[in-house]
Amino acid sequence: MIKYLSGYFTSSFLKKRIKSIEFFMRYPIEIQNQLMNQLVLYAKNTEFGKKYGFCDIKKYQQFSERIPICKYTDLQYFIKRIRSGEKNILWPGKVKWFARSSGTTNTRSKYIPITKLSMNTCHYKAGKDVLSIYIHNHPKTKIFFGKAVRLGGSYELHKKYNTFYGDLSSILIQNMPFWVENICVPRKKIALISEWEKKLENLVKETGHQDVRILLGVCSWLLIFLNKLLKEFDKKIINEIWPNIEVIFHGGVSLRPYILQYQKLFNKSINYYDVYSASEGFFAIQDQKNVKDLLLLLNHGIFYEFIPTEEINNSDPKILSIDKVELNKNYALVISTNAGLWRYIVGDTVRFTSLSPYRILISGRTTHYINSFGEELIVENTEKALNKACMKTNSTIHEYTVGPVYMNTKNSGAHEWIIEFEKKPKNLCDFINILDNELKYLNSDYEVKRYKNIVLGPPIIYVARNGLFYDWLKKHNKLGGQNKVPRLSNDRRYIDSILEMEKSRN
Repeated sequence: MIKYLSGYFTSSFLKKRIKSIEFFMRYPIEIQNQLMNQLVLYAKNTEFGKKYGFCDIKKYQQFSERIPICKYTDLQYFIKRIRSGEKNILWPGKVKWFARSSGTTNTRSKYIPITKLSMNTCHYKAGKDVLSIYIHNHPKTKIFFGKAVRLGGSYELHKKYNTFYGDLSSILIQNMPFWVENICVPRKKIALISEWEKKLENLVKETGHQDVRILLGVCSWLLIFLNKLLKEFDKKIINEIWPNIEVIFHGGVSLRPYILQYQKLFNKSINYYDVYSASEGFFAIQDQKNVKDLLLLLNHGIFYEFIPTEEINNSDPKILSIDKVELNKNYALVISTNAGLWRYIVGDTVRFTSLSPYRILISGRTTHYINSFGEELIVENTEKALNKACMKTNSTIHEYTVGPVYMNTKNSGAHEWIIEFEKKPKNLCDFINILDNELKYLNSDYEVKRYKNIVLGPPIIYVARNGLFYDWLKKHNKLGGQNKVPRLSNDRRYIDSILEMEKSRN
């Protein structure tokens, strides 16, 4: 009885969030301008605020003229001081939590400040809105009458300065509101185990006999967990273990390469809802059923600006406020947040699909692309092309990465793909041809460079053994959490690293 009352009241509370969402959809420009003024007012007496004259910033033009565009390296000096215990540097007071970025597999880590305000008014607020939208779209849902499985990271205590750092998910789990903690499994003690494979074993044991209705996590790691669950319980489909499973809230990587594998795991239709969350903030959520556009969250402590992707490498790039963006153009995302990131280039690129309300698709990364030959290939292109190739050849992909093969005096350039298939195509040549033709269709620059193989030859595909990418991530201590395989690189560092590991194994 208590469980059902709890589900009823939680559901009723979240329905009220819809009004707030509808408000910022109706008045986006006004809310963003108000938020900009609030941020500079909060931070006017910080060291950063005094340096750039926050005290009399009233208009966006002043904001954009005074504060420089920042990358992590530009803020690293300030963040190092904040981690050492200094106060009032980028944001008022002392910051206790830092999300260690795990967006790539290189050895350098970024430490993104997480304030109590950003937890509550950005991450947790967005989490409420995700659930509110789901309830609004599915009024007969019973997700709160069961449990939600969360796949989080781990955290460590930086003992010298008494600050915490770790994967963003682990920080949010550690500080989770009681009403969320009540419906989540596994227990916090298991969710925060630092060693992925040990956590996975405990996760299977603790969740297999629960009434699970929600899954939360990065879809690639969720897939590994679900397959292990099936093996442990000797079942063929997830519904035999969790008959009431209803929805998967996923983010971090695209679901597209994995959707066929997910469909095989369930013998009934379940809902998939995408979210766009990063260490720097919770940016967007899917607000419509069966539509992949994401609603940009405009009153969650983040002020947005946008750089056209063709300007990103310019010394003085053109920077646009949200009222100046256009449909179907790629922009690098720039944010100012209530955790003290100021005009910070996140590294993601987005494309607007709607301006009323503002909806986006994630199109790639500013560093994860291939433009070695002027082809300007982005992740959105490769995901769509792979999906078409898989559909036409009845194959499925587990993981992949792509890098350039540089041209020389004898040969044109090419793209080398390392693909780990879940189900291999019967004819690899057919797969390559479909992939190549679809990329030509999606990307006119790629099509031009492929003309008669003069600049760019056909794709080269190395079929990886089962488990290669998992082993590579493990070698780099990047298992679990928000870690992911980099899809595209404009150089050969990932490709060569993976192939070298495979070569040494043989």
